[in-house]
Amino acid sequence: MRIIAGEMRGRQLKTVDGMQTRPTSDKVKGAIFNVLGDKVLDARVLDLFAGTGNLAIEALSRGSHHAVLVEKSRDAHGVIRNNIEQIGVGHKTKLLLLDAFKYINRYPNEVFDLIFLDPPYREGLVLKVILALKEHSSLSPDGVIVAETAKDEQLEGDIYPFEIRKTGEYGDTKVWYLQRMDV
Repeated sequence: MRIIAGEMRGRQLKTVDGMQTRPTSDKVKGAIFNVLGDKVLDARVLDLFAGTGNLAIEALSRGSHHAVLVEKSRDAHGVIRNNIEQIGVGHKTKLLLLDAFKYINRYPNEVFDLIFLDPPYREGLVLKVILALKEHSSLSPDGVIVAETAKDEQLEGDIYPFEIRKTGEYGDTKVWYLQRMDV
């Protein structure tokens, strides 16, 4: 796994051994960042279910200002810490060993321009996180939530004030882009 663009392009990232995490592939990551375009520049990034730190580190390489990475697995947390140190972005990151829902409830006033959600597939976690986020002002007015699910998963429920602006399918992955309705 590598950083595919930006000032750290080509740098390798470590992955978590075993099947515990499923890093976003370069193909899907490239598609996500092509859709986001300039929204990445100077962005404040939240990466929930951070896994390897792949998405947050890619955002930093492409010009994001700061990233908070939240991961509850000790093994994955260690890999993220190693990746952050190896790439040299420690001064631009905050890494927390914490459950995503506990983070949302403990830091309700934190505001981000990009929120990445890449939880385990088929557990309904994306919808649960979106429902938790809508109770707070975690997303900046023109911010974007980027969520990954299995291709056959749906986001059904009252997600107002967010709305699905775009989706994309890549192999067995579906990517959802959500923004506030009033933007």
